[in-house]
Amino acid sequence: MIWTELDTWIVVTGALTAMACAVPGVFLLLNKQSMLGDAISHAVLPGLAIGFLVSGTRDPLPMLIGAVLAGLFTGVVSGVIERRGRVETGASLGVVFCSLFALGLILIRIAADHVDLDPGCVLYGALELAVIDSAPVPRIVWQSGAILFLNLALAAVFFKELQLAAFDPRFAKASGIPSGWIHQGLTIVTALTTVVAFESVGSILVIAMLIVPGATAMLLSRRVAGVLLWSLVVALCSAVLGHLLAISVGPAWLGWLTGHNDLGSLSSAGMMAASAGGIFFTFLAASRLVQRFLPSLQKRTL
Repeated sequence: MIWTELDTWIVVTGALTAMACAVPGVFLLLNKQSMLGDAISHAVLPGLAIGFLVSGTRDPLPMLIGAVLAGLFTGVVSGVIERRGRVETGASLGVVFCSLFALGLILIRIAADHVDLDPGCVLYGALELAVIDSAPVPRIVWQSGAILFLNLALAAVFFKELQLAAFDPRFAKASGIPSGWIHQGLTIVTALTTVVAFESVGSILVIAMLIVPGATAMLLSRRVAGVLLWSLVVALCSAVLGHLLAISVGPAWLGWLTGHNDLGSLSSAGMMAASAGGIFFTFLAASRLVQRFLPSLQKRTL
């Protein structure tokens, strides 16, 4: 394995993106709205495509506006379907994001004929290509770092409001905290984060970055601040481990399994998502062992 400067930027970009996604992902989990992150990551595709078609370029502003509007549309329409259609939250989100995702795929295909746009990169990401830049620090690194800083700043400023809106929305409303606006703001932040993550990890893999670090952190801590901190650690470890597996162990193992020793590196974004899942199942198994053999440790808060 030969480590280059490109590998460093891949890990840095992946880590920043994963941590940026983990911050809103924690509060989506606490609000029991993990499916909303899935819905938004799929439903913003029509907004992206419309932004491409209207502007005729890959300028980020139309893409951002279209994605945010699509994310808000997802949250509002799914709520209307849940109330008027008398279906559960998951079913209403499923109806909306499946429909919008299908529409987005069609529009992305149309946009690809008019704009320099690869539908595969939109869906699966192109982390290895996103870091190639003539500047000393690739543009995607600045973007990922900026959205991470924004998410952390918003989480710090509205930490109390986010906690109350997640655990006791009635008390939050009685205290004058607009829980509805908090949820809408969380939807907007998730849509913004998803748009930035598209270029590196794509629409599909961003779901893992939104949910898995937070789900793992909830196995390690019972406090919101602890969950948030651990989710950042898990996201960082997933990025580093994922890229190492993508350029070393993964190709070697697949080469041995298939009999082809000339396989190149695997997708770093895909291995980062797989590593996040592996970390989750490792801690899940460990927690089960602790509950079975060391019940006294269940009361400890990490």
